[in-house]
Amino acid sequence: CLDHPDRPPSPVNVTVTQLKANSATVSWDVPEGDVVIGYAILQQRQDGQMQRFIREVNTTNRACVLWDLAEDADYIIQVQSIGLYGESQASKRVHFRTLKETDRLPSNSSNQGDITMEGLDKDRQLQTGEIIIIVAVLLMWAAVIALFCRQYDIIKDNDSNNNKEKTKPSSEHSTPERPSGGLLRSKKKSPSVNIIEV
Repeated sequence: CLDHPDRPPSPVNVTVTQLKANSATVSWDVPEGDVVIGYAILQQRQDGQMQRFIREVNTTNRACVLWDLAEDADYIIQVQSIGLYGESQASKRVHFRTLKETDRLPSNSSNQGDITMEGLDKDRQLQTGEIIIIVAVLLMWAAVIALFCRQYDIIKDNDSNNNKEKTKPSSEHSTPERPSGGLLRSKKKSPSVNIIEV
C-alpha cells in the first residue's frame, strides 16, 4: 500500500532559498507526466518545540514561503505532492537554519529594525520628495497670482488717476464760468436799476 499506483511520486530537488531571520522559501520539482493538484509541507524545529503542517490544493505552485520562523533556529522540512487519488511519499528531509536578526541588517545598524523598516524609510523619502515638489508648485502658483494681482492693482490705480485728471480740468473750467455768468447777469441788471431811477 506504500506504493499505490495512482499516487504521484515524491517531489524532487527540494531546496530552501531566501533565508531570513523569520522566513524562508521552499521550492521543489515534480516529475513530468504526473497529475499534481497541490502540495503538503511538514515543517518542524529540530529541537521539537514546534511543528507545522501546511497543505494547499487546487494550485500548481512549486514553492511556498514559510513565515513566523524563530531566528537562529534549526528546521527540518519534507514536501509531499497531492494527486487526484492521494498524497505522495514525503520527500527527503531537508535541513536549514534561519539567520540571526542582525545578520540581515546593515553592519552599521544594531537595532531590531528589519528590511521592512528600510522599505518604509524609502517610502517616507519618496513621500517627502513628493511633498517638496507639491509645495514648490504651490509656491510658484502663489507667486504668479500675487504678481498678477499686483499688476492688476497698478493698472487699476493708473486708471483711477487718469479719471481724476480728466475730471479736474472740467471742474476748473466750470468754476470760472459761474462767476462770469454772474457778472454778466449783474451787468444786465444794473441798467434796469438805472432806468428805474430815471
